[in-house]
Amino acid sequence: MGRRKIEMKMVKDSSSRQVTFSKRRTGLFKKANELATLCAAQVAIVVFSPGGKPYSFGHPSVEVVAERFLNQDGRRRVSIPGQVVDQSQREANVGRLGRQLNTVLTLLQAETKRGEVLNEAIRESRRKLRHQKPINELNLDELFEMKGSMEELHENVRGRVSEIEASYSLLLLSNIVVKQA
Repeated sequence: MGRRKIEMKMVKDSSSRQVTFSKRRTGLFKKANELATLCAAQVAIVVFSPGGKPYSFGHPSVEVVAERFLNQDGRRRVSIPGQVVDQSQREANVGRLGRQLNTVLTLLQAETKRGEVLNEAIRESRRKLRHQKPINELNLDELFEMKGSMEELHENVRGRVSEIEASYSLLLLSNIVVKQA
């Protein structure tokens, strides 16, 4: 039968429309590939079938072309001087930053739990101190016991302050590393 001119209107029969879509999509992607090869052009095509299924073609990839298209508004992309940051490098950086974030979150959870334990110990010490007699009614042994409890509480608080300072230092250090990346 050969090639013949087809009137440009929607194909009414759904099965014929699907066949037409498949053939024309293949031809469209073939032409886009030829354009990219012959002219060293970056090409991206996204097509949805009548059934709603997406098909795409891109040279070098749809993502690269779409990103270039979306970043046309004059904003410069952040890059390392003298180096080109490609997609795989960005993905590696994102993965590394994600792992750093997970580490910091794990440290934060551990510090939160440790803080809860210490807060409970402080509350318990306070509860013990409140249930005692007024200080002027205590005998010598009870005063020494109270002094020991207060020294223990002081050490617990001092230890907690040291832990908080260490956690804060780690968080500051991780923020510096993340900002440099």
